[in-house]
Amino acid sequence: MAKIQFLQLPVPPPSYFAATGNVPLAAASLASCLESKEDPILGISPTVIPPEDTDSLGDLDLIDRICKEGPDFLGLSLYLWNTERSLYIAKEVKKRNPDIQILIGGPEVNEDNPYVLGETGFDIAVSGEAEHSFRSLMKGLLNKESLENFENVAHRKSDGTLSPFGVSVPANFPLTDFPSPYTTGHLQVNPKRSTYLETVRGCKSQCTYCFYPKSSQSLRTLDIKETIHLISNLKEKGAKELVFLDPTFNHRPGFESFLDAIAEVNADGQMTMFAELRSEGVTPKLATKLRKAGFNRIELGLQSVNEETLKRVKRYGSPHKVAEVAKMLAGEGIDLLLDLIIGLPGDTPDDVERGIHFFLEHGLGEWVQAFPLSVLPGTSMRKDAKKEGLIFMPTPPYRILETPTFSPEALRDSVYFAEDLLERRLDEFPRPFLCEWNPKVSDRFDWYPDNSTEKRKVASFQSMERGTRHQSIWFHPETLSKNLTQILNSMGEKIEKEPFCTIDFVIELGEVPKTKDIQSIETFLDSKRKSYLSRTLAYRGENLQHRLVFVIPREMEPLRNWRNSLDGSESFLVYETIPAESIQSLDPEESHFYLVEGERITPKDWTHLKDTMDPETINFVSRKWEERWSIEVLGYGEI
Repeated sequence: MAKIQFLQLPVPPPSYFAATGNVPLAAASLASCLESKEDPILGISPTVIPPEDTDSLGDLDLIDRICKEGPDFLGLSLYLWNTERSLYIAKEVKKRNPDIQILIGGPEVNEDNPYVLGETGFDIAVSGEAEHSFRSLMKGLLNKESLENFENVAHRKSDGTLSPFGVSVPANFPLTDFPSPYTTGHLQVNPKRSTYLETVRGCKSQCTYCFYPKSSQSLRTLDIKETIHLISNLKEKGAKELVFLDPTFNHRPGFESFLDAIAEVNADGQMTMFAELRSEGVTPKLATKLRKAGFNRIELGLQSVNEETLKRVKRYGSPHKVAEVAKMLAGEGIDLLLDLIIGLPGDTPDDVERGIHFFLEHGLGEWVQAFPLSVLPGTSMRKDAKKEGLIFMPTPPYRILETPTFSPEALRDSVYFAEDLLERRLDEFPRPFLCEWNPKVSDRFDWYPDNSTEKRKVASFQSMERGTRHQSIWFHPETLSKNLTQILNSMGEKIEKEPFCTIDFVIELGEVPKTKDIQSIETFLDSKRKSYLSRTLAYRGENLQHRLVFVIPREMEPLRNWRNSLDGSESFLVYETIPAESIQSLDPEESHFYLVEGERITPKDWTHLKDTMDPETINFVSRKWEERWSIEVLGYGEI
């Protein structure tokens, strides 16, 4: 019996205790389609690496896990956020076991994505919706057939080059052709996680920046009866939050009756729900029905306040209609996500400013999420990028760098300006992991100079080549200048061993560091920006993957004066350690970062921190308190 293993890696979260949101629906759907009751593919056993492992394992442990289980085939679902790490793991697995055939698919796999197709760690690439073509492909592989004529498939030839893709055939199979992975057991319902599901594929909209029009333009739905049966099944399995991945939730035929049916099965309000809507066609009656069905969050895309831009990118619609529907939904007690894209063709910085003011004038500012455009593979916008004068990153996140109306500085400043108006940060904050060492988890390693007597912690550092997905490396130098070379060498060795793990490099200071020493570390880490995670906030001068943190002791005036002299534009963070007993003395007017030591934090202390301090400025040495803060205050939990 041949074995195929599926791997779908998560979105790397900004914080150690933040949920990844990883529900491997695509990977599990492919596993399930091979076991269709009506026509199972005999001779193959599919499994999906569970999210508990993909969320926690570092690069080396994940590679070890795959190689130890030794599948005949490894399938990788590639998305914007996981492509580089997935392809790295594929290469490393292939080095250890060349006989494993590695297949890639997902929205990143397209003829117009030279970055992915230029990589060498895979054998077969599949484009588009894959269930139907994937079944045919696996039958062919099991029967050792030639892959020359397979639709939507490119394969590695004997000379190592990649063949062209076979004929591109849009997906048109009914969604009922293949079972839900929740019913086959390839995907488990976890009440602590959101439960993702699809009831519609395809999209009637033709937005040029979106992948869906190429994926499938024909709208295919699960009918109401089948969908309600699935939702009832998920509810019985303990689902608490349903996230509908339907491209435009309210485009499905019979939408009002659909909401009535959901409301009936969710009459006890046991489940909450999330979906993305187009504002067109949403009435007060539908808004009420959404609330009764259990929808507590809805996403609406304004994208731009410039109606000529909306026509240019084939989004169309009216900003005033978006605001009208947003207020309708808010009136029903539904939380919102309101999208504004920065850098669309035809837009200018003035349009971004007008867009933010538009939301504020309508009392909707608290729900705005504004972000730079990404020119995604498989989109019409990428096809026309040269004609439109769009310059963008060739690798994930494919972020726009410049347009005829936006300089690089204007793109960055538009984000900052929006943040000033909205009085909050729009990008994720790279929150470092600063908790104490735990011998049971390989997530913190401590480095001491050779003459240190800290033998226990030195031992923990010796095994630092492998750790968890997010880990911290603490350096305790005699002085930064004296130990700088050793520190840089250790950083380099760690990054080489696990290049796609999130690592907080923490340096404990006993004296004011020299500017040139800090610059040496910054330059070194900047040279290692080779992943989506490290580049996604590069325009802010931040590195979400390799974070540099300095920790200073309390009551050491030279170090506090140095900290106070910084202007906030640095690429590193400085935390002052304070005992829990000093919490009440913290002044919210001082915009500093604090690392709280100790386990004895009283309810009064907690309230003071929560109600008066910027939540991102507070970290805890205690794992218990850091996790509670991340979930209760920062909202980094799954639901």
